[in-house]
Amino acid sequence: MKVGVLALQGDFQEHEQALGKIGVAAVEVRLPERLEGLDGLIIPGGESTTVGKLATTFKLIDPLKEFAKTTPVWGTCGGLVFMAKDVGFDQPVLGVLDMVVERNAFGRQVDSFEEDLDIKGIEGGPFHGVFIRAPEVKQVGPTVEILCRIQDGRIVAVRNGHLFATAFHPELTDDLRLHHYFIEIVAEKSRSI
Repeated sequence: MKVGVLALQGDFQEHEQALGKIGVAAVEVRLPERLEGLDGLIIPGGESTTVGKLATTFKLIDPLKEFAKTTPVWGTCGGLVFMAKDVGFDQPVLGVLDMVVERNAFGRQVDSFEEDLDIKGIEGGPFHGVFIRAPEVKQVGPTVEILCRIQDGRIVAVRNGHLFATAFHPELTDDLRLHHYFIEIVAEKSRSI
């Protein structure tokens, strides 16, 4: 199994290290041809406008959209924003997940916080969520499943089939359960082909 990590900007190295810890080969993706032969892709946190501009520069937008039609993709924080259909701003996005997202919904860097989360499908107790200039999912389409809300009710994790997104940074913790969860999505998709 080979999983790509979009390596344009942001914390892609932390995702690569997490994948390595669970025995999955990580491939850095900066150009369209690097998507070939991948079983899944992680779009890491970072600045979503910068990622969108770089993806446009490297002619990755359309190849990523095509890739996401059939292959599992997980977006974390800025990656969630990049996957959304509506972000409230004119910026390059993939538009592959039917959701409305508010960028930096929890405030600036100084407003970063951590919270224990109950995530549907994740066993073993709460998952410690790290939120850094995090987005919020304001609204989801009819096929998008809400997997997690924080204590005040705001949506922070969603899934639509083989597409998965979290508003927080699992790669900044030692808990590998969400990386395992994504690899199971990849395995499910591979079995269905």
